Amino acid sequence: MPDTPVHAKAARIKVILFDVDGVLTGGKVLVHANGTESKEFNIRDGIAMVWAQRVGLRVGFLSARTSATTPHRAAQLGVTLVYHGVSSKIETFERILSDLGVRDEEVAYMGDDIVDLAVLDRAGLSAAPADAVDEVRERVDFVARSKGGEGAARELIETILRAQHAWNAIVAGYAEEGRAVPDTGGNA
Repeated sequence: MPDTPVHAKAARIKVILFDVDGVLTGGKVLVHANGTESKEFNIRDGIAMVWAQRVGLRVGFLSARTSATTPHRAAQLGVTLVYHGVSSKIETFERILSDLGVRDEEVAYMGDDIVDLAVLDRAGLSAAPADAVDEVRERVDFVARSKGGEGAARELIETILRAQHAWNAIVAGYAEEGRAVPDTGGNA
């Protein structure tokens, strides 16, 4: 990936935004008889969001659909930028830029459907899961190998972390954890 247009764009990213349904989930919503709903999120996507935040990147959700599961999942991951039930994704995107003091080229956005096109056109690094609609996949900088809800967000985050030279430190941190031998005072 080094010295590619995607790498150059990923190196400038400060904020990573994700659509929810179809990107962080497979796009299915289970509606229960009592009116509640549930969604399935990918653990690998979630841990990658935690890593991104640990190295100083801001992570957020930008969804047109209102769902109680969205802020709940965000809270589990420490994600504080949560915009759901928005009537205009592009207006919300502009507000996020203004609130955070960042420029278009400092924001990555992953979307999967035509409702995401306006934001994808503005984002400094536009991305889509493998199963996004053709109109999205044809226009973005980065198409993940994975489908929405199956690791696509992880791929984007890893790409950004590698471009920003943060990935190896994350891996090394976990490898070192395994090498640490606890001092048992000789009573093992």
